[in-house]
Amino acid sequence: MEGLPVESVNDYCRNKDSNKDRESVFELQFTVGDRFYAYGFAAVLSRRKIIEEWLYELMQDGNANNLFSRDGGNMPKLGDGIRLSSAEKNRFNVYAEDFMGNETGLFLTEMNRGKRYEDNSKFIFFKKVFEWLINNIIIINPDRGISNDEVYYTKESLDTVSKLIETFDTGVNEINTKEITPEELSKMIPKDVMLNIFDSIKLKMQLENLKKIQMTWRIGEGFFNIRIRENSEPEITTIVLKHGKSIFDFSEESDGTKRLIDLIYMLMIKQDDIVFVVDELERSLHPKLTEHFIEMFMESHKEERIQLIFTTHENAIMDKKIFRRDEIWFIERDNNNVSVIYSLDKFKERYDKKLSKAYLEGRYGAIPVFKQFQFNKEV
Repeated sequence: MEGLPVESVNDYCRNKDSNKDRESVFELQFTVGDRFYAYGFAAVLSRRKIIEEWLYELMQDGNANNLFSRDGGNMPKLGDGIRLSSAEKNRFNVYAEDFMGNETGLFLTEMNRGKRYEDNSKFIFFKKVFEWLINNIIIINPDRGISNDEVYYTKESLDTVSKLIETFDTGVNEINTKEITPEELSKMIPKDVMLNIFDSIKLKMQLENLKKIQMTWRIGEGFFNIRIRENSEPEITTIVLKHGKSIFDFSEESDGTKRLIDLIYMLMIKQDDIVFVVDELERSLHPKLTEHFIEMFMESHKEERIQLIFTTHENAIMDKKIFRRDEIWFIERDNNNVSVIYSLDKFKERYDKKLSKAYLEGRYGAIPVFKQFQFNKEV
């Protein structure tokens, strides 16, 4: 939520040169409590320039109430329906004027940078929306923190992780932690990456006014926990895995076991209203392990409002016993190298149709089309 990073200059759709100066639009629609919001921004990525930013509350009657908007480097404005006292107007104008000219940052983030709002504040929506986006969308990615709770810290939770891992027939029967020093950590990951981790943790503490924080990180061959308390040295631990009587470091495990360790947190979280986003869920996993994980995810969260969005190339899990038709979507690349997304639901298949077989036969598109290559025979 820190705006456009430097590397975003190459993130536009580069299949056409003309796209370099076109706007890219990003918008999310989500609920916070009993309110429905749409937040987004438009940017010319090649120039790291935010063109617009907006936040609307979506009403049940189909109308949308503008909460704030900004146009380029101009001063952000509140929606007409927000009534402020003179003091509140002055306060907002100070924030908005200070932000004028900032074309790489997000005003939503700025309105949460070290600012405190009472529950009855007219500006409380800035805090609620920002905190939901920061805390309730969890991207499972090897290069970022994956946890901010007790999952990998307490013996009770580690015992649960061990029991869950055992159900996947990996040979691991116990998981524990061991303490390491910052010097040992610096040997596991590049120093600049380690410094970036500590900087991002400090930024999170600053933005959310936290006095302590604990996060779990998975980078390369390393898996480690960092706990920081205000004005104290960081406490760092890593995990070790037991196979029978033998103990192995995380780096010594198979790719499949490492992948399960990445994902297992998703089965244990009990926080409501969470969205998990995972790229290539099946990576390094046997198809039956992937299916088992999805079934366990659904079972463990049947009482909570938790959503899983993932990409996969594994057609074996394309099964109506696991997913509804409207939960399966395809991505197909057209002749202009543009990706198009569409739902299985549009095909109106019979309930008894074997989806994985029909998909591989090309019934739904979104499969590779190969060209022939003639190998020259040696004379």
